[in-house]
Amino acid sequence: MIPSFHHIRNAILAVGKRPSGFPYGSAFTPEHRAALRSAPHLQAFLSDLRAAASRTQSEPITELTFDAFRCFERTGTRREYERPYFARRARLAALALVALIDEDDAYLPTLNETIWSICNEYTWCLPAHLGRVGDNPGAGRLSPDQAVDLFAAETAHALAETLSLLGERLDPWLRYRIRTEIERRIIRPLFYDPVHFWWEAAPMNWAAVCAGACGMAALLLEEDSERLAGMIDRCVRAMEWFLEGFGDDGGCAEGVGYWQYGFGYYVYFADMLYEYTVGRIDLFDGERIQRIASFPAAVSLGKGHFVNYSDGAAQIDLRPGLMSRLAMRVAPDLPPLRGVPAFDADACYRWAHISRDLIWTDPTILDRPTPIGTVFLDHLGWVIDRRNVWGVLLAFSARAGHNGEPHNQNDLGHFILHIGGDSLLADLGAGVYTRQYFGPERYEHIHNSSEGHSVPLIDGHPQLPGADHTARVVRCEPTADGVMFEIDLTRAYGAPLLRELRRVFDWRCDAGAAQARLILDDYVRCDAAPGSFEERFVSLHEPEMAPGVIVWRGARGSVTMRYDDGAFDAFVDRIASHDHDGAPITIRRVRLCARALQAEMTCRVVFECSVES
Repeated sequence: MIPSFHHIRNAILAVGKRPSGFPYGSAFTPEHRAALRSAPHLQAFLSDLRAAASRTQSEPITELTFDAFRCFERTGTRREYERPYFARRARLAALALVALIDEDDAYLPTLNETIWSICNEYTWCLPAHLGRVGDNPGAGRLSPDQAVDLFAAETAHALAETLSLLGERLDPWLRYRIRTEIERRIIRPLFYDPVHFWWEAAPMNWAAVCAGACGMAALLLEEDSERLAGMIDRCVRAMEWFLEGFGDDGGCAEGVGYWQYGFGYYVYFADMLYEYTVGRIDLFDGERIQRIASFPAAVSLGKGHFVNYSDGAAQIDLRPGLMSRLAMRVAPDLPPLRGVPAFDADACYRWAHISRDLIWTDPTILDRPTPIGTVFLDHLGWVIDRRNVWGVLLAFSARAGHNGEPHNQNDLGHFILHIGGDSLLADLGAGVYTRQYFGPERYEHIHNSSEGHSVPLIDGHPQLPGADHTARVVRCEPTADGVMFEIDLTRAYGAPLLRELRRVFDWRCDAGAAQARLILDDYVRCDAAPGSFEERFVSLHEPEMAPGVIVWRGARGSVTMRYDDGAFDAFVDRIASHDHDGAPITIRRVRLCARALQAEMTCRVVFECSVES
């Protein structure tokens, strides 16, 4: 599937001039622009876009101050610099796309100043990606203005595409400046240096985003076919590494949000390369791409809701432009979509997402039902079972795998119970990204520790990080009304006394009664009786407590947990935290503390899930 340099070079040298539909597959004729302006599915999005462009006329360009630049180094926080940084990218996208679609030159002076300001930035990288330099900022292999991270690459792509789309409507100085800045900041450090960036061999989203964005900039700007062939070959090698992060099941351990980010840029680059070479290079070919493209459908919990282990997001707007192009090129299973997201749905204002939503969205793909039944992603060790009860989605998911994944959380054996848009037993997802979040303190953070997941605590020991701490799938047996899922969690822990820990999920749904039941059994064997054993269950909903019964209620149903109150003492911890966007949340963690501690124990808890009409 991944082409050789020989194939890439021949395909690029065969291109006399860029095809008329390049880079989107159709030319921006006046008729095409008029059709986009009048498309019903784009009206709310275009209104957002025009309002954002209009605001730029009275709002000054945000400053990127030295104090904000240094904030990450001093305190580990990112927002002080990133908010104004991404506000500039929002201005660029809004102004350029409104000027393009509405054919309105009134916004060009403000767009000119925005482009000039971005070109004047000391570095297109985020401070969080430059590393901690201490007293020696010049110690790196490359200067900060030549470091290529996710957002330097994305900035280059956005500017290159703006130049390609607006052409001579931009001032000649800006056209020259865009080309020279991309050459200096991206092309030369990436493509002229035999020393590779670390992400070029990373089996995760960085490889696809950086290589995809830089590769698209090269396809848009480079006129020398021999140079371009070498550039594209280097990008394709990084894409090969990116695909190594997926198993045969097509699953993304980082979750749907990072699937969209990484695989999205794979798709954007692959499509542009396909268009440039008139189909001679097709990175969409192969069953593996089909399975990767189907991952969101496999983990969908209804419109905008997804299974979200690790740092994955529980709610996310999949980009309909991306999904429309996948439907055309790959024809994967598709999840339900909520329509074209608002302009500010992505806080980073990624040009690739926004522009493709505008240009590529096919409204016929928006009203797909949520897939029903059992899915087992055997490489990841995830199981998902979804049932439609009275028009309400009722779902269960649990996971095995290992604790050394990208964006890892120590969450082996964790599970989710979801009813009609509410995960009543939930995964917390990512916390706020800081230096500490990705440093040695990572597993002191409640979101990342096993103490923030619905898994046992054994003799005071939580799970440990690292790929050697695993949960092995013993059996996964789908049935007509549910699934039996058993995993061996022994190696997930570092408890010295522990010899065996098996967790068995028996999930059954009775659609006629609008109910489902999950029987959870934990089998524990130790060398001697542990000093403590706790079952823990995590939710963002307030539990209602009664002897032997705990209830969590959502908008469309409830989960009732029944336990032996003669064997366990029940407690509720309320833990203040913040979600990934920095909004305050309260985590409700129910703890069942075993009273009679023995070397061998079987702990059973029963969950009854009821749908309300």
